[in-house]
Amino acid sequence: MKKHNGMRPHDIVILLKIAAKGKQTWLMKDLSYELSISASEVSESINRSVIAGLLSYDKKNLLKLNLLDFLIYGLRYVYPEQPGALVRGVATAHSAPPLSKVIISQEPYVWPYGHGKIRGQAITPLHPKVPEAALKDENFYILMALLDTLRVGKAREKELAIKELRQRL
Repeated sequence: MKKHNGMRPHDIVILLKIAAKGKQTWLMKDLSYELSISASEVSESINRSVIAGLLSYDKKNLLKLNLLDFLIYGLRYVYPEQPGALVRGVATAHSAPPLSKVIISQEPYVWPYGHGKIRGQAITPLHPKVPEAALKDENFYILMALLDTLRVGKAREKELAIKELRQRL
């Protein structure tokens, strides 16, 4: 197995896409197509995730407790984000389901996306194709929005996101 040179942002995107599939079997080529990430990058990402202890050695099962620990305690330090300028895009963080039902905010957070329907503060996604992929897969969208809550949310928002992630992973 190759040397591990650290996780990359799209590694988390790929792991959450696998999580969104639940018990459904998946192939690397399907992940590549659905996320618009090259097959070689998906393969390298899977290998990095195995080495990091986030995916089993047979490359079929998420090590959910390890992934959850990383998301809860490490993500905001490794991939920090600050809300940016007002742009049109797709709702994320606490502005997207399921947290949008519980938390009402004046200024929504959005991933910049030309075909988006909401105007809000820009949150840079972990991969440029996340908004497009999220609109095609509701479970993936929810997981990525919860992830952004961990990156930019306040204490209460993060607490709700962690509770949701524990239920959904």
